[in-house]
Amino acid sequence: MKMQYRTYYVSSETGNDCYDGLSKTTPFATLKRLQQCKLYPGDQILLECGSVFEDQYLHISDSGSKELPIEIGAYGNGALPKIHANGTGIWYQDYGMPLDSPTHVYRGNVSSAILLYDAQYIWIHDLEITNQEPFTTMDAYCAPDKMDRTGVAVVAQNGGTLHGIHLSNLMIHDVNGNVYNKHMNNGGIYMTALKPENEKVTGVARFDGVLVEDCSVWRVSRWGIAVGYTYQHARFTGAELAEETFLQYGQEHILLRNNYVKEAGGDAITPMYALRPVTEHNSADSCACEMNDHVYRHPGERMGKVAAGIWSWKCKDAVFRYNEVRDMKLNQDGMAYDADSGDGTLYEYNYSSQNEGGCVMFCLEEAIHNTFRYNVSVDDLGGILSPSGNPDAYVAENEFYVRRGVPLLRNQMSDGRITLEKNKITMIENENGGQR
Repeated sequence: MKMQYRTYYVSSETGNDCYDGLSKTTPFATLKRLQQCKLYPGDQILLECGSVFEDQYLHISDSGSKELPIEIGAYGNGALPKIHANGTGIWYQDYGMPLDSPTHVYRGNVSSAILLYDAQYIWIHDLEITNQEPFTTMDAYCAPDKMDRTGVAVVAQNGGTLHGIHLSNLMIHDVNGNVYNKHMNNGGIYMTALKPENEKVTGVARFDGVLVEDCSVWRVSRWGIAVGYTYQHARFTGAELAEETFLQYGQEHILLRNNYVKEAGGDAITPMYALRPVTEHNSADSCACEMNDHVYRHPGERMGKVAAGIWSWKCKDAVFRYNEVRDMKLNQDGMAYDADSGDGTLYEYNYSSQNEGGCVMFCLEEAIHNTFRYNVSVDDLGGILSPSGNPDAYVAENEFYVRRGVPLLRNQMSDGRITLEKNKITMIENENGGQR
């Protein structure tokens, strides 16, 4: 017997929630009506181009299959359909235990325009998403108890290993979350694994198969795109990271490509606790724009006024290639790239320019076996390289165009070990000046 797949149509212009939603001539009017629909493998949700869904959100906990993913996208002609959550779509996030630093907030209410909760084999594409509040004063914007907000949040908890999360061609902007809560589901796109209610029954919560591509993310806080922070963080202590640990407790098959992040309050793009994640052909511009005393006023015990551009946290054999980072704002970090407490990070064929914290950092004692090669740095500032307490780093065959007066090694961040081979260093007067 042939299975019947359903397509639900939603139009803010011509829809009516009394319709059946199963054709373009009988669409639903609101996303709220969709919450009453159980989704099955092969089903589609299509929002009409030109529609605006004000004070609405879409939370999904149903799954497709590898052969028949659930699809959420657009139909018709015109501007992408817009979801303006405006602080709706509130859910409770709880990692189930403190995080790797006791200063990190690990539970609380979060507003998400789109939330995938224990959903897998799902493709979301061609939507515009915001989640903002019109703050009237700077003190209100900087409040320490400000709502945590996300454009798209993806959560693994009670479904074991989740597969097939695919986000593409999403325009996510104006998500003013809480800049102090760096590991809550805050920012443009954020994916996390929370402690299951009964791990013996459901298995470890983790991701195996995430693709985020062709997304544009701007004016978001705190993160641009982050994938993989986990309640299992304690399994990843120490410098040498075993592949078996990731296969059981971490993330696999993470691919972040061709995305653009601009004016993120903190970091731009970060895979976390992942085995061999690939981050390629992405661009970041003018990020870490809230890592300053003007905005970051009330951290309390949370601290954490640090952010970098495109980097990894506690990954094994992470690959970064053909990425570009410009104009990172100065903070305790503020560099384009960072191999942070991971094993075997490789940066190659990347470009950086005018980042106020420099080009790349190798961060602390658990950053080992890292390679930085075939990259180009043009007029980065503050100090090009930051070997910060790391035991080793291999930097070879790069081109560094260095403004006169800018040190090759950043001051007070050069106490680690670094091997330099066959790098080309050219002094320049400024970003527009000639070589000398």
